[in-house]
Formats: sequence, structure tokens, C-alpha cells
Amino acid sequence: MSTVDRAPTPAVETPPETATTFPHVDTLRAVGALAVLTTHVGFWSASYGTNGTVGALLARLDVGVALFFTLSGFLLSRAWLSRAADGRAAPRTGHYLWKRALRILPVYVVTVTLALALIDANRGLGWGDRLATYLMASTLVDATFPAGLTHMWSLAVELHFYLLLPLLMLLGVGRTLRPARVVALLVVLTALSTWWHLHGAAWALGDSLVATPQWLVGYLDWFAVGIGLALASVLHEHGRGGRVVAGLRSLAAQPGVCWLLAGSLMLVATTPLAGPLVLDPPTDAEALTKNLLFAAVGGLVVLPAVMREVPPTPTTYDRVLLHPAARHLGFTSYGLFCLHVPVLHLLTATTAWEPFQVDFWPLWIATLVVSLVAAELAYRLVERPALRLKGRHPLARRREESAAIASAPSTGTSAR
Repeated sequence: MSTVDRAPTPAVETPPETATTFPHVDTLRAVGALAVLTTHVGFWSASYGTNGTVGALLARLDVGVALFFTLSGFLLSRAWLSRAADGRAAPRTGHYLWKRALRILPVYVVTVTLALALIDANRGLGWGDRLATYLMASTLVDATFPAGLTHMWSLAVELHFYLLLPLLMLLGVGRTLRPARVVALLVVLTALSTWWHLHGAAWALGDSLVATPQWLVGYLDWFAVGIGLALASVLHEHGRGGRVVAGLRSLAAQPGVCWLLAGSLMLVATTPLAGPLVLDPPTDAEALTKNLLFAAVGGLVVLPAVMREVPPTPTTYDRVLLHPAARHLGFTSYGLFCLHVPVLHLLTATTAWEPFQVDFWPLWIATLVVSLVAAELAYRLVERPALRLKGRHPLARRREESAAIASAPSTGTSAR
């Protein structure tokens, strides 16, 4: 799911000749979406506990969500950090929220409408539940989203991060970039997330059915990893990097090592240290362990994509992640993320396949193919037309019109 703008679009609103882009990030979005799709197919085919280490890895491919959150933390916070380093004003909050809304809401609304209309389990859903779903408020008032939309908890978390980010940047960045102040913010975010896993969720709501583990506070550390990478990237870009930044760049220069380390941590995540593989509730310590492991995996995977200089002769890493087909899959990955669970429901409703009794590979192939087609249609018919409106923020247009009227000579005619 990444729910951030395509990497070729500058992460900072600078002129094209000076804009910084991160083309490898496009393919990482695809990796995240495919990981989430695969773990859901693994669950529906009852593959988690029946295939040894492979089944355990299938269960842990929800790490794709950590990848999405890390990418969002990096790309979105970088606008504030870069502007502060340049001595420029922060991004306008209204324009920022307008772009975020155009990025996630159109496809989300289409997905919700289709799921509520086509999945039988949602036929008796009340209007209150439907409204909460459209508002991405289900985890705040209930235990989960409706059928076919249960994965949208992570999109709700991302939306809440979008809303919180301007305040976080005001507190951690301000008008000038002071790295120590940003690092202090990241420490606070990580501490809040840690506290929430160990004590906060139970303290807040006790035995309530509201889905407290799926609230933003429990994932602030994943976003913090992305913000930390953005800080390192901006400091290096402005010649202010110290030993920590140099160390990160040295590691980023070895993408194979980064991915090997991430894979090793994924193997650790398959052990009981990170909790049960199915839906049994983990202990607080297990939930925190899994959360921290996923934060590290997200950081290691994103690091070489955003902190590494592309060599004159592309490596295998570059050839794979920069391949046009891989990047296009990244462009359509948001639709792939949104639509694949409704596709799973509809496939099992219209075929002889029964949930938890179907083989993994046939279900995975069918889900992937149908979801890719649906995602391509969503990209062409919904996402791209909506994103063309990014520069047409209603409040900005009204300000421009007011300024034009104020500066125009009076003619004695109506301003209308």
C-alpha cells in the first residue's frame, strides 16, 4: 500500500532542475503491496501453520505495511525537513492535505462502495457502520472493518498520520532545521509506540471491542524510521552529515547486505518471540518484538533506495528496481492493495474454492491476476484523473482570485 505520491514527483516542492527524486521507491511500493496480498492469500489458504518456515514467512509478510509506513514517513516529512534546511517556509497545510486526499480517497471510496455492494456479508450492515467505513473510523468505534475491507485498518492509520504530520513537523522542525530537535521527536514517537504496546492499549480501553492495536500510536515508530531516513538524506544533501549519516550511506551502498539483514530479521520474526502466526492474541512483549523487528526491516529495505548514489554502471539491484515494468507495478500498487481483499471474497463466492480449504498457488495466481487488472483500471480511470487536480486546491484558487480582484483597477462594475 503505499499511499504516497509516485517517486518521480518531487518529494519537495522545488523547481524541476533541483528536485530530488527516488525512483527505486516506486518498485518498493509494489513489493509492499505484493507482500500484503501474499500474506492474505496465505491466511485464506490456511498455509500459515502447515508449511514450516515458508508458512511462517507467509504469516509475516504483513511486514509490507511497515514498508508502506516507512516510505510515507520518509517522503512526506522530507518536504518539511528540506524546506527548513533551505530556510524556506514550510509546505502549506491545506495544499498538503488536498494532495493527500486526492491520493487516497478516490480509490478508497470506490473500493468501499464495491465491497459493500457486492459482498454478501455486508448486506445487513447498518448506516452507522457504513458511514464509519467511508470515514475510515471503523477501528475507532468497532473491532474491525466490514468484510472485504479488513485490511483498510492500515490505510486508516496512514490517514491519521497524514493529519498529524503538520503538527509533528511544527514541533520537531519549526522554521530552521535543528537535527537534535528532530531526533528528540523521533525518540518521543518511538517511546509512545513502545508504551502503547506494553501498557497503553490495555490501559486506554480495557476489554473494549474497539481495535486499539490498530491505532496510529502503535505504529509511530515505523513512521519515525522514515522520518529519520529523511533527516539523514537532507543533512547529506546540505553537506551537514556526520558519522551517523556517513555510516548509513556506507550501509546503503550495499543493498544486498541491507536485504540480507532484513531477511535475517524476518526469520527471527517467524519464531515465537514475535508471537503467534494466526489470530491468537500475542502477549504485550511479543507484540512489541514484532513491531520493532518490522521497523528495522522497513528501514533496511528503504535505506538503499533513498540514501545510495546510483552507480554509472547499474547493478542488479538497480536493473530490477528501475525496470519500467516494476516501476509501473509500483504506480498501480495502491489499487492492488485496496482491491485484492474484495477480489479474494468474490473469487471464493463465485468459484468452488472454499476459504481455508483451497490450495495456496491457484488462489494466489487468480487473486494476483484479477487484482492486477482491477488495479490497472483503478489507476487509469480513478487515480490519474484525481491526481490531475493536485494543483487546483479550492482555497488556493479563491486566494488567487481574491488577490487578483484586490489588485485590479476599479471599474465601477460588479466583481461578480
